[in-house]
Amino acid sequence: MLAIASPQYTWTLFTIPLVKELHAQLSEIQIAFTLFIVGQSWLVPFLGYIVDCLGARGVVATGGVLVGASWVSSGVTHSLWGLYVSYAIGGVGVAAVYGACMGLALKWFPERRGLAAGLVVGAYGSGAALLVVPIRHMIEHGGYRTAFLEYGSALGLVLVLVAWPMMAPYAGWKPPRGGSAAFRNPRQLPPAVVSSTPVQMIRSGAFHLMYVLSVLVMFGGLLVGAQLKPIATAYGLDKVMLLPATDTLSLALMASLSVAAIARPFWGVLSDRIGRDRTMAIAFAVAGGAILGLLQSLQHPLGFVVFVSLTAFAWGASFVLFSAAIGDIFGSAYAATNCGIHYTSKGVAAIFAGWGAAKVLEITGSWLPVLWIGFLCNVLAAVLTVLFFRPMIARLAAQRAGEATSTVAIQPAHSEGHGD
Repeated sequence: MLAIASPQYTWTLFTIPLVKELHAQLSEIQIAFTLFIVGQSWLVPFLGYIVDCLGARGVVATGGVLVGASWVSSGVTHSLWGLYVSYAIGGVGVAAVYGACMGLALKWFPERRGLAAGLVVGAYGSGAALLVVPIRHMIEHGGYRTAFLEYGSALGLVLVLVAWPMMAPYAGWKPPRGGSAAFRNPRQLPPAVVSSTPVQMIRSGAFHLMYVLSVLVMFGGLLVGAQLKPIATAYGLDKVMLLPATDTLSLALMASLSVAAIARPFWGVLSDRIGRDRTMAIAFAVAGGAILGLLQSLQHPLGFVVFVSLTAFAWGASFVLFSAAIGDIFGSAYAATNCGIHYTSKGVAAIFAGWGAAKVLEITGSWLPVLWIGFLCNVLAAVLTVLFFRPMIARLAAQRAGEATSTVAIQPAHSEGHGD
């Protein structure tokens, strides 16, 4: 997960050099980012199904080859279509690794899904933090092609090497007694008796609501991630030095990625303690406030760094909370596939956060309308969570509690009748 972070989180550093080299508009360059996210998210269900059936090792190794090939080919192409195809291939590779890692986390730690999912996606969110400055330095002094070639080769090699130890629990495996099972909090949703198949999940109202919520909150986070350098350049923040040898843009990128490493496990543990629904409402409201603060600090370098980091802190919760909630509501048996299906919402949001946001900029000449839309999306998500998702979870918890009580009440009569 650390190794697949750079194609998404350092993409913004390549946007302006690509515009100049390929003689294209920003909206045309950002189509590559949109295709990357679409490939990364929409293929996760299929790849997750393969992981559920065949295991993670081969899927992760293949993903590593695709990620490395994507950046290498992006460094040698001289056309927009070549860039589109190359970066889309990288999305497929990231999907393979992401789906496998998330599926394994949910399978190995069913009683601590929030923490497990938080650590996994925290690695994905923070993995590029140490590479921001080296990659930017290489782009500025050796060209973006060199950065693609050298770092693409290294990332691909690392992914292939770390794939081999990965394995799922054997059939019938259960967490050790007194370990993770003892962690369950009364506010958590009681475990599902029978796991839902992907088809059953898609037919449920809870899945539809979570899909809409995810599209809304993903838009704001992807917007800031994909357009950070163009936004900073538009307001001259990429030239303002806040620390020795570190400008505002680089500091904002490093700070936001570092914060993500802490934020995602934090949201996961919090959701284990107070429930996924309550944590979602808090996180989405914080994300809306962060984007509102960013709107007010576009002329203030330090404020820009703070609110970009706060946006990353809140946005990272969505990956943890939705994945854990999918496991809670629909069970573990098809965890990789079910999480992958929901993860396609990120691809829907990317259409608007990448190409769509750049198009709005070209029409209006300002980033302000785009950021206002991101703010409103998060506020709407928080409201929908309070009004609809929380009551839905409460009804489901009551239903499962009733089922558990009925099962316990039946057991004594069953035992006596058979002389046990």
